[in-house]
Amino acid sequence: MFGMSRKVPFETTLEVRDTCLCLHVQRAARALARRFDEALRPVGLTHGQFSLLNALNRPQPATLGAVARLLVMDRTTVTAALKPLERDGLVSIQADPSDRRSRLLTLTGKGLETLAAAVPIWRETHAALEAGLFPSSSDGLRAALLALC
Repeated sequence: MFGMSRKVPFETTLEVRDTCLCLHVQRAARALARRFDEALRPVGLTHGQFSLLNALNRPQPATLGAVARLLVMDRTTVTAALKPLERDGLVSIQADPSDRRSRLLTLTGKGLETLAAAVPIWRETHAALEAGLFPSSSDGLRAALLALC
């Protein structure tokens, strides 16, 4: 089937470009990520690192699996994302005393300070983007995006 020479009309390319929800969400996600990366640069974080630190901001240490589920990421991706945060002293990764195969993740004092410095930047950036994109309310879009997860 793939070896056969079949043509896809250019109009199909235009149709996908103009209507594909997946393409538009990917493009929007990249644009939002760039804006948040720029905004968070003064505190030394990317948007992904901010999300990860925020996911670890909880009363009890989190398991790797719980964080992966919350962020809708696979465990190996979370592990890779944690390495620079651990190296920079923002996150502590310890063996779970009740199950040595499992890891418990916690924010360090430095991680808490960094997150505390980042939250006002996130709030300001988020509010500006939301007001610019949705002058009345973004609740409908937020609900639709949450339904996908």
